[in-house]
Amino acid sequence: MGETEKVKTVCGYCGTGCGLVVEVDNNRIVKIRGDKEAPVNKGQTCVKGSFAYEYVHAKSRLTSPLIRKAGELVEATWEEAYSFIVEKLKGIKEQFGPDAISMFATARSTNEVNYVTQKFMRTVIGSNNIDGCNRT
Repeated sequence: MGETEKVKTVCGYCGTGCGLVVEVDNNRIVKIRGDKEAPVNKGQTCVKGSFAYEYVHAKSRLTSPLIRKAGELVEATWEEAYSFIVEKLKGIKEQFGPDAISMFATARSTNEVNYVTQKFMRTVIGSNNIDGCNRT
């Protein structure tokens, strides 16, 4: 193994926002360590942040959207998948009203992602039906 590229990023396992340094060799993650300059974790990480990255390169990982057609999941373009989602949400909202739609946020997302999620539900969908797993 030659010189690895070091990429600073934020861990995606929870909403804490720990800083990580991801070492990449030939476009593959080979090591992850805590970023000592990150104010949140000062170089410390949990076991998931440090070692749970093999899934990124798993052969069974989805790399494109899937839409069920005639009872079978088939690959779709991102444009087709987004259009499908929009049409389904519009149909539900028109037929049953905005309160027929709910959304579940996650502590694994950043605060910014959770903010946009609730904003989408309240302004676009017109519903306060949003919940999350980040309460104790």
